[in-house]
Amino acid sequence: MSNSNSDDKNKDQKLSSDASNQSHEWFATWFDSHYYHILYKDRDDTEARLFIDNLSLYLNFLPHDKILDLACGKGRHSIYLNQKGLFVEGIDLSEESIQYAKQFENERLQFTQHDMRNVYKTDYFDFILNLFTSFGYFSTDEENQQAITAMAKALQFEGRIVLDFFNTTKIIESLVKYDEKIIEGIKFKISKSIENNFIIKDIYFEDKGQKFHFQERVKAIPTTDFLRYFRNAGLTVARIFGDYDLSEFEEEISDRMIFVVEK
Repeated sequence: MSNSNSDDKNKDQKLSSDASNQSHEWFATWFDSHYYHILYKDRDDTEARLFIDNLSLYLNFLPHDKILDLACGKGRHSIYLNQKGLFVEGIDLSEESIQYAKQFENERLQFTQHDMRNVYKTDYFDFILNLFTSFGYFSTDEENQQAITAMAKALQFEGRIVLDFFNTTKIIESLVKYDEKIIEGIKFKISKSIENNFIIKDIYFEDKGQKFHFQERVKAIPTTDFLRYFRNAGLTVARIFGDYDLSEFEEEISDRMIFVVEK
């Protein structure tokens, strides 16, 4: 085993232990594990690009607009937006994701490690995008409000936020309690449950003779709570879409809650 592989394994063992001991900050450990990127390597880029294309048409992005991709991960949405000729900054808490994304930087595409609970560039952006359920990770309602308020402060006057979250009502009703996936020779055993209004995903697997356990915790935030967060931050909801084709939101059947809000 190379020193690099040994370092990765040791890091992931520590991250797994940290995730168990500090579940309220699970995102700060799991997102920096290379196993996270293995598990989610096959996310649908075609679907993501379709969504970005539809948003671009609806919001009429212009080359001079300043766009913030909030919780950008490895930057797939930021990179695609930049390829469409747009000025984009991506921020994410994960150091590993940001270091990966930085290889794609240019004069109109920048990536920075940052916690969304803190304001980033006051009164600066025309659009802020928080996509594919990159919210609801925090343990308290106050932190959720803090993150929304920080978004509002980063917007220019008349700027817009797009916050894309799963449809909480539908996800609870259709929850798949157990699943297995084999990716790169690793069998991921995934259990889902609902505890204290959080959707819990426990991820178990073995690799190179070591056992790992990570946990994802996403708050089952109802529409009414999001509306309260926006109102408290001085934002106005313009539309709520229900899918990536930008169909109208219907609580019982829509897959997503896609909020378009204005400052």
